[in-house]
Amino acid sequence: MKNILSKLSYLLLVALFISCGSKEQKETGWTSLLDKDLSKWDMYLSYEMKDNYNGSVPLDPNGDTIKPIGYNNNYKNVFTVIQDGDKPILKVSGEVYGCVFTKESYRNYHLRLKMKWGNQKWEPRLNKSLDSGILYHSIGECGADYWRTWMTSHEFQLIETGTEGSSGDYWCIGQTQMDVRARKDSSRVVFDNTASLIPIGVNSPNGYYCAAKGTIERPKDDWNDIELICYESKSLHIVNGNVVMALSNLRYLNNGETKPLVEGKIQLQSEAGEVFYKDIEIKKIKELPAEYQQYFN
Repeated sequence: MKNILSKLSYLLLVALFISCGSKEQKETGWTSLLDKDLSKWDMYLSYEMKDNYNGSVPLDPNGDTIKPIGYNNNYKNVFTVIQDGDKPILKVSGEVYGCVFTKESYRNYHLRLKMKWGNQKWEPRLNKSLDSGILYHSIGECGADYWRTWMTSHEFQLIETGTEGSSGDYWCIGQTQMDVRARKDSSRVVFDNTASLIPIGVNSPNGYYCAAKGTIERPKDDWNDIELICYESKSLHIVNGNVVMALSNLRYLNNGETKPLVEGKIQLQSEAGEVFYKDIEIKKIKELPAEYQQYFN
């Protein structure tokens, strides 16, 4: 009888443990986007860019235009998944300009991931900072930007600390626009939550770029915690727990007409530098978390 009771107690404990684990997973709502097969992602590669790129379609030695590599052709294994124990890590070599992008579109979400820099650089950034980025609310076809590579989107810049900016900077990709509280200094526009709202993006007198608040990237060999929170027309760029950018009125121009741009796919850039990503997770949200309301008052 004692043995039977012991076995029953053991089975009950196992069932309780499984139930609690499932409940916790359900309550947190986080979904992993990364596995060894990149099953939740497609990819696009454009060109091996050179130092003389000027925005035009690249030419071969005979002066003929070069076709982009295209969708789901992992030329030179630009994107590979390596295993750290049972944890997948996405390695982006950067040798060819391109991206992986989610198969699904997302709206009203909290994205989090870890990233760190590698060592390899390629033209046209051999003498520049390592560079990548998260392009969100991505719509349309790849190739909508100056580099003929990425979809129309908003960029959460990821860049090695140096002379070109810092992680959390904003760039408009394609025909996008937004409003941000920012101040102008002698050479750039910088996020400042105490300043007035100004427009940034295509056709804006303030340019296509807004610098993040501060440089808070960890040492090169360390993983950085990156978070992107998007709710309706607002977004927050968070680097290592610090809000460095808060955007409002996310939008784009479509045949001259301004339209909201509040949902879409997520792209991770390949941009002439080696970078690693892991623990890529996303969670749907029903409202902007209360602790971040202050950035939009």
